[in-house]
Amino acid sequence: MNGLRQDVTPRLDQDVVNAESTLSRAAGPVLDHAQNELLGAPVGLVLANHTAHVLDVRFADHSDRRAVVELGVVPGARLSEDQVGTNAVGTPLETKQGLLVHGPEHYMAAFQSFSCYGHPIIHPITRRLAGVLNIGGRSSAQNPLFPALVRRLVRDIEARLQLNSSSGQRRLLAEFQTASRRRGRAVVVVGQGLVLATPPALDLLDPTDHAVVRTCAEETRSGTTTQRLTLTSGRTVRLQCTPIDGTDGALVDIVAEREGDHDAPEPSTRWPLLVVGETGSGRTTEARRLIGLDGVTLEAPEIVRQGEQAWAAGMGTQLDGEGPAVIVEDVQLLSEPMTALLAKCLRSTTRKVVLTSTPGDHLDSVHAPLVALCDDRRDLLPLRRRSHEIPQLAQQMLADICSSGRTRLTCETMSVLASQPWPGNLAELRRVIQSLAAARSAGDIIPSDLPESHRGVRKQTSPFRDAEREVIVAALETAGGNKLKAARALGVSRSTLYNRMRALHIH
Repeated sequence: MNGLRQDVTPRLDQDVVNAESTLSRAAGPVLDHAQNELLGAPVGLVLANHTAHVLDVRFADHSDRRAVVELGVVPGARLSEDQVGTNAVGTPLETKQGLLVHGPEHYMAAFQSFSCYGHPIIHPITRRLAGVLNIGGRSSAQNPLFPALVRRLVRDIEARLQLNSSSGQRRLLAEFQTASRRRGRAVVVVGQGLVLATPPALDLLDPTDHAVVRTCAEETRSGTTTQRLTLTSGRTVRLQCTPIDGTDGALVDIVAEREGDHDAPEPSTRWPLLVVGETGSGRTTEARRLIGLDGVTLEAPEIVRQGEQAWAAGMGTQLDGEGPAVIVEDVQLLSEPMTALLAKCLRSTTRKVVLTSTPGDHLDSVHAPLVALCDDRRDLLPLRRRSHEIPQLAQQMLADICSSGRTRLTCETMSVLASQPWPGNLAELRRVIQSLAAARSAGDIIPSDLPESHRGVRKQTSPFRDAEREVIVAALETAGGNKLKAARALGVSRSTLYNRMRALHIH
């Protein structure tokens, strides 16, 4: 089903793994001791995380290590079942049970000369699957003591995981246990590398919803916030996110809305309407939603091709008399004379008109006459300010592109997508989803499938820092990159601007 062939050399997906992860730190001393105990034995140890990515490989015998490395079993390689079939790393992760795989029981012929035993590692605090420890060697080296030895090593690793658990994690666990005492309460606790959920919450949420909940929780900085969310199932819920003192986590109460509960109806639109948003933020989509699909569009960039006189004549025709609604796209590109002409037409037209524009100082200067004539205005938030919507948007885009439904964004992938800055907004997100759909036609889309430019996880910051960053970037763009001019516009010294740019990682 995954397109695997038994008789070919496996091509293992590889990704960068965190050598200082919680599991790696807990397992390191245990593996060091075990490697010394097994010195001279023709066996090796492989540690993998919960996504089947190899974190560590230990062999006492160099020839055995070389044989395993030649198969691609190195840190970063992924030994999941969809990559290599039945094996003693991916299969124990699927079954959550210890498993001995002897020689020909491996799916791929390349691994059939080995016998291996893998045992899952369960985090003692979260009770979540942390990874798997595998011992193996040539089939002739199979030993009935493999299971007992690995189970002992796993117990030692789990004990170190508990010992290394931070006070913040223990506080989160205590908060979760308190919240979950009320029967039937749908609650999730997120933070400190943990996600804890009650059964009622798990019944409500699917993987896409989990990513949204996690993003909402991570955005909570101070005070309780409430988000309204339509789940993948179609049900509407309210997410009440409350920060947990002494941690970077939050408790999320999920309250299903009863039939009849709804927000106040959207106020009626007044015309002309101005829709303001960054490039790719959905200005055209919002305009079309408000006027319907039968509206006429005038695009300001066409002035370059048609010339001002021809474009002005077309604008006059479209806005004259009765007829369908009109969208004038990208009015920020209009010159001062064309702005005056459009303003004159707006004063006399009887049609519904929507103007779209990027934000900026031009709305208070050159294009201020158009702003003054608009009886309504909609400001669209950039995608980076509504990151809790990204998982659902990405999944919907993928469903629209891949109608077969054979591909799925994993929760980790959606979390990475939600952490991106998205300067190109929805248009940029759609391009990334299109590239993913073209590269993988079936199976799970994992973070390593993302374009290299979109794999990094942005560190969560406060809304104040995000706002400060945006103001500085906008000032630099307006000043054409001249830092002295930008500093004067911001009312600060050039040295202060440099310091803030370094602190906010503005290059």
